[in-house]
Amino acid sequence: MTLQAQLADDLLDRLETLLDDDALAEAMRLDEIQGYLCAALAGPQAMPEALWLEATLGDDEAQASDAGREAAGLLRRFAAALAIDLAGGAPPVLLLYPKEGNEDSPSDYLPWCQAYLYGIDSAEDDWFDFLGDGEDGTTEADDEEISWLDERIFPVMLLAGEAEAAARENGEEWPEGDERQQLEDDCEDDLPQAVADIYRFWLAKRGVGTIRREDPKVGRNDPCPCGSGKKFKQCCGAS
Repeated sequence: MTLQAQLADDLLDRLETLLDDDALAEAMRLDEIQGYLCAALAGPQAMPEALWLEATLGDDEAQASDAGREAAGLLRRFAAALAIDLAGGAPPVLLLYPKEGNEDSPSDYLPWCQAYLYGIDSAEDDWFDFLGDGEDGTTEADDEEISWLDERIFPVMLLAGEAEAAARENGEEWPEGDERQQLEDDCEDDLPQAVADIYRFWLAKRGVGTIRREDPKVGRNDPCPCGSGKKFKQCCGAS
């Protein structure tokens, strides 16, 4: 059953209206909420509801408002429907706004993807830390999983602008013109399935047993543990 079947369009419209309420001034937009939740519900462990509600709607005062309470109820349904779709391998129907604010403009993937990366950053346990348990941090199997996860995250990184930024900072060439447009188009096409694949990957990892991390968490903006001197997201954590 798809997300749209779980949550009717009129309820999504109501949620969108509530998010514009003055009491929820710090709330994310609907596209950002979907991107954030796709990551927050994935990972080594799903983020607790209280944390993703605060991240998407704001603090306790905002959530205690009339608009906040109603929005929280709709968001719980939204998150549950999203998890059902992702667990079944169904690519999410991305909720995107047009770039120029009118229906004729192309869809704007940037806020959605930035919110997804924020969801990764907000995880209590770093995604990549859990994929290394050998003496040097990874085993051969871990390396394969890291490479696979890097590949699946790449559409998010590219559409969020981080892949290009990392490439240019490292002095690497970046496609221009038609080649660049084709790369972006391909990533837009690949993004929904990649998100579903990542969710199912972590769901399977959770089924292996309790995952424990011995080393300190490395955030995407922290120095890379490989010793390169670069940020983790621009080195071993880059796609």
